[in-house]
Amino acid sequence: MKAISIINPKGGSGKSTLATNLAGYFAQRSPAVLLGDVDTQQSSRRWLQSRHRGMASIETWQIGADDVARPPKGVTHAILDTPAGLSGKSLAQIVKVSARIIVPVQASPFDLWATKLFLDQLEAIKAVSRGKAEVALVGVRVDPRTLAATQLREFLAAQGFETLTMIRPTQLYGRVAEAGASIFDVSPSLAAREREDWQPLLQWVDIL
Repeated sequence: MKAISIINPKGGSGKSTLATNLAGYFAQRSPAVLLGDVDTQQSSRRWLQSRHRGMASIETWQIGADDVARPPKGVTHAILDTPAGLSGKSLAQIVKVSARIIVPVQASPFDLWATKLFLDQLEAIKAVSRGKAEVALVGVRVDPRTLAATQLREFLAAQGFETLTMIRPTQLYGRVAEAGASIFDVSPSLAAREREDWQPLLQWVDIL
C-alpha cells in the first residue's frame, strides 16, 4: 500500500481540508486507515486528536518529512498532509512512497503562479514522469459558477495533469473540522452538496 499525498508548497491552499476529509471517507470503509502530517502547523494531527472515539477510527501515521517510509503492512489507506515550501529531497521522498498525488489549487493569481512552478518541479521527478506516482489537480474553495472558476479551469487545463473537480467553499467544512469530523462522518443529507463535489476525486483514489 502506497500513500495518497496532498501536496502544494503554497501555504493555505487547502491541503489539510483535503487530507482530513479523505481520511474520513476511507475510515467509513476500512478499520486500517492512517493519517500522517509532516506540516509544522500539524493541522491534521490536531484534527485527529479532536476526533470523537465514537467516530470511525483513523490512526496516526508517525512520519517526518526527512524520514519517509512506506505505510506499515495491513494498512489499507494512508493519507499524508504535507507542509508549505516542500521541495528538493523531501519532496522526492514523499513522491516515492505515493501512488496518488493530489494538488489543491485556489483561484488567486498568487496561487496559480506558485502552483505552476511547483508542477514543473513535480513533473521533473522520475516517479511522476514515469507514471509510478499519478498526479491530479483539485480546485479548492471556488464556486464552479464564477468567473474565477472559469479562469482556474483554463489554468488547470494548460498544465498537462488531470483536473478532477472543484470543491466549493461552504461553512460545513469548518464546523465538522472543529469536532475532528469530516463531511463523511455526518448525515448524507447534511452534506449532499459537499459530497457531490467530492465524487470525481473519490472515484480517482478508489481504484487503489
